Amino acid sequence: MPELATIIEKARPELPVGQADERDRALLRRRSLADRLARRMVRFGGIAIIISILAILFVILAVIYPLFKKPSVDLAGTVALPAEYGQPLTLGVDEYRQVAYVVFPSGVQFVSLEKKSPLSFVPFPGLNGARAGGVAKARGDLLMLGLSDGRVLPARVRFDVSYQENARTVVPELETLEPLVLDAQGGPATVLAAASTDRGYSVAGATGQNKVSWISREERKNLMGGVSVKERRKDFVLPAKGGITALAMDDKGIHILAGTASGQILRVEVGDSDGARDGVETVGATSQPGVGVSALGFLIGFETLVVGDELGEVNSYQLFKGEDERVRMMRVRNFTGHEKPVTAVFASPRDKGFLTGDAEGVVRYHFGTSGETRYAIRAPGEGGLVSTLLTPKVDGLMTADRSGRVSWWTVDNPHPEISWDTLFGKVLYEGYPEPEYVWQSSSGSDAFEPKFSLVPLIVGTLKGTFYALLFAIPLALFGAFYTSQFTHPAYKNVVKPVIEVMAALPSVVLGFFAALWLAPQVEKVLPGLAVFPFVMAVLVFAALLVCQRSPALAGKIKRPGSEIWVLIAVAIGAGGIAFYLGEVLEGAMLGGDYRLWLNGVLGLSYDQRNSLVVGLAMGFAVIPIIFTIAEDSLSNVPTHLAAASLALGATRWQTAVNVVLPTASPGIFSAIMIGFGRAVGETMIVLMATGNTPVMNWNVFSGFRALSANIAVELPEAPDGSTHFRILFLAAFILFVMTFLVNSVAEWVRLRLRERYRTL
Repeated sequence: MPELATIIEKARPELPVGQADERDRALLRRRSLADRLARRMVRFGGIAIIISILAILFVILAVIYPLFKKPSVDLAGTVALPAEYGQPLTLGVDEYRQVAYVVFPSGVQFVSLEKKSPLSFVPFPGLNGARAGGVAKARGDLLMLGLSDGRVLPARVRFDVSYQENARTVVPELETLEPLVLDAQGGPATVLAAASTDRGYSVAGATGQNKVSWISREERKNLMGGVSVKERRKDFVLPAKGGITALAMDDKGIHILAGTASGQILRVEVGDSDGARDGVETVGATSQPGVGVSALGFLIGFETLVVGDELGEVNSYQLFKGEDERVRMMRVRNFTGHEKPVTAVFASPRDKGFLTGDAEGVVRYHFGTSGETRYAIRAPGEGGLVSTLLTPKVDGLMTADRSGRVSWWTVDNPHPEISWDTLFGKVLYEGYPEPEYVWQSSSGSDAFEPKFSLVPLIVGTLKGTFYALLFAIPLALFGAFYTSQFTHPAYKNVVKPVIEVMAALPSVVLGFFAALWLAPQVEKVLPGLAVFPFVMAVLVFAALLVCQRSPALAGKIKRPGSEIWVLIAVAIGAGGIAFYLGEVLEGAMLGGDYRLWLNGVLGLSYDQRNSLVVGLAMGFAVIPIIFTIAEDSLSNVPTHLAAASLALGATRWQTAVNVVLPTASPGIFSAIMIGFGRAVGETMIVLMATGNTPVMNWNVFSGFRALSANIAVELPEAPDGSTHFRILFLAAFILFVMTFLVNSVAEWVRLRLRERYRTL
């Protein structure tokens, strides 16, 4: 370029040598300063991005960490009560852990947990020389005291809470009700079970070696405002081997489970007043034959029965009806046992957790859903455990031993239901015939068993991504390949901007469009949509044959890329033919309704908002990304490579496939991986165009629930710091890890491909 150099020299003003050097040095200093500033800004921006990502990751991990934190149990206090009261029968506490009560054979001793000292002792009225030898607790601190003369004394402990000058005062009160005669023969009732309902209560007791007596008392208001009392009683003789050692009753008071000294577990069903539907049957036994049952207890919801035996084993069972309509017990889980016989089972009032205690004072906390034993403590003293409980807010536990010592602990165990099995394994939930992966985070009942398996959400995310990419990758890559290599620049300058504008469409608009318009249309023309690719392929090959056999027609396509108009016409014709054939095939081969055929022949259900609709809608969001990056990679292949190939006699197709495509493969692979990341993180399309049901199947005609959509739907409703809240952050972390791994693998493969084809 000698002419250009001459022009520049003539245009440069004539300056003395010193001034020219000074000007050049100043220019160099400005350039150096600009370079340093730019370098530091780029470095600062990169570091800031990395720090931001790490900060986000740190926040997510900080929220997740408490899920897997081990529980802590700290002894808060102990009180030794007077020995003259006798052996404690049971105990209770108010919800604020300020005042506790201990039931003795002759009365109730109240204890201040704040001051660690006894309060008042309230004797039971109307004992007439009798003493309580057994007790059963029911909802609302209702006590059923089995007296030595065969009567049952109902009593209730109430806590009056008041606030004065920001100080809370809890005043306990004992209320006794009218005694009931459980055993007319006057035999003592030491093994009892009770239930409390809105209308009254029920109590059952072992009144003989194999005899169970049941009493129910209900109060009903009539239209005139009066109250009528209905009392029912029944006696059942059990076909038991050995005496009755433990009883448990459901919340309705009509199903009784009895454990015997020989290890049998029998079920008693209380029917109508006339004896209809009364029943007694053996439903199970302890895990080792002949080992006696020492403790029984229902978990909240009364669907799972916990059995403790004389060897210290702890098992949970579910009751179910077999094909012969007989009720049986199925052992669900075996928990960490005790070295001594189990003496107490206490169910958590808030979740599926429960306590078991043994004769040596060892107490273990188990969780029914996960099957894990979360912690264990040993009560102080050597008196032997007689009763244990969890506080109403499950933030503490108490024990009472035979010597009258009461001890209590503070417990920090906010997420007992979480384990690796409940998050990623199959779990046998209450009411399910077999272990399954289930996500169901909430319900309207306090007895609901949360189901936090993340596997259906992960499968749903991968399912939606798979069907979206199955639709988007071929269209985007073939479109980019054709546009960059064969389309005339005039067409390319129109096609590429239009495709890029598609990326600006909000995903909520695409989701709205897919849910309200696309899903019903797909349901109408699904058979035609299924045969469309085959009809399209046949017509394209037919058009090629026509062009080859008709030089006059082929000669009209002079400009490269003009064949696109022929293909558009072919596609329109293929659509019309396919939809017509779809109706014909549905009537002739699918019985007139493809939905019934899918369900009856293939066993596939059809949901209007399904994975196919999501794949089509999400494809419109992913196609622009893959198309743009792939087209840029193909267009930026050095022109001398293609020119050399053409010069050696290769056709345009051979050059594009064998030279351009391998050279651009790193960029094409990156385009696919970026599209994958876009599809994995999509929220609104998945949320609006599917049924958002967490199912475990790959049926293209059913919906799913993705991680991102689940977070968007449930996070606003999850209480801050709750188990549900933290699991949603765990789902976000899994989504983060998935995209990070995909991008890392994509970068590694891209570099390998780049290194491989850099010598071309």
